[in-house]
Amino acid sequence: MPRVGLTRAAVVDTALSLVDEGGVESVTLAAVAQRAGVATPSLYRHVASLGELRRLLALRVLDEVTNLAAEAVMGRSGDEAVAALMVAYRQYVLTHPNRYAIMPMQPLADPLLAASGERLMGVLLAVLRQYDLSGADAVHAARRMRAAVHGFVSLEAAGGFGLPEDLDASFATLIDMVTASLRRAAAESSASMSGRTPS
Repeated sequence: MPRVGLTRAAVVDTALSLVDEGGVESVTLAAVAQRAGVATPSLYRHVASLGELRRLLALRVLDEVTNLAAEAVMGRSGDEAVAALMVAYRQYVLTHPNRYAIMPMQPLADPLLAASGERLMGVLLAVLRQYDLSGADAVHAARRMRAAVHGFVSLEAAGGFGLPEDLDASFATLIDMVTASLRRAAAESSASMSGRTPS
């Protein structure tokens, strides 16, 4: 019998503590079992394999990022919402770099992750609708925003910025760049619908 109180969520919690300490490569069934105080076979009542456990870890991280994004933009709109979203995303990565390393880059391809991935995309698209962007325009804008923030925070978390200039200032200019591109896209979309060329 598994230890009283041991659940699938508790197994994921335990594995996540190992991720925080040593990265995803430190997560083995034996290590999780030892940390949880059970025999390794007891874990099979909750997860089928190490592969499934790693997918559950990815789901937990995706849910954390999605919830953070939704909370960041709540009550905000336009540039303020985009800035809040990007700042929250950056803070998550700096606080949990090892967790972010297991953030699924294409969750929609995995049935276990698809619903959470769609929820995160829904948050992004809701923000972009405030710029009157939809359809392909919104997808292109979402990709730009994601690429910009992911690139910056991945480099920062890996120690990739070696020059002494302030990183907060650099990130602020990145936010300005992204929001300017969204306003430009909104103007172009509006001009296209009215048959005018944006000035």
